[in-house]
Amino acid sequence: MAEGKVEVQIARSADEVWETIRDFGALDRWMDGVESCTVDGDVRTLQAMGTELKERLVSQSEEDRTQAYSLIEGPFPIEHHLATLSVEPDGDGARFTWAYEVRPDEVAPMFGQIYEGSANALKARLES
Repeated sequence: MAEGKVEVQIARSADEVWETIRDFGALDRWMDGVESCTVDGDVRTLQAMGTELKERLVSQSEEDRTQAYSLIEGPFPIEHHLATLSVEPDGDGARFTWAYEVRPDEVAPMFGQIYEGSANALKARLES
C-alpha cells in the first residue's frame, strides 16, 4: 500500500480553513474540477472532469478538525483508498494536510498530484 501526504500553510486561522472544508457535501464549493457534489447518507457523489466518483465518509471530528473518507466507486479499479483532511493551528495561520493511502501503489502519484493541486488552490482561494 502506498501512502503520501500534501501539506500547505494557509494564512488564515485553523477555524476559518476548517469552516471551508468541513461540509462533506460541499466539495464542489472549494475543490477545482468538481462540478457537482450530492450526498445520500454517508456517501457523496461527485461529477468531476467528465467522470462520476462515489466517496464514503469514514469519520469526522469537529474537535480535531479532521475528516476521513474512502473512494468506493470511480472510473478505474482501486483496491483500497483512504484520505484524511486535517487542519491545525500553525503560528498566525493554519496547516492543511491531505494524507492518503491507496492500493494499487501505481495510482498513488495520480492522487498525490490531484491533492497537491487542490490544496494549493484552496490556499490561493482562502488567501485572496
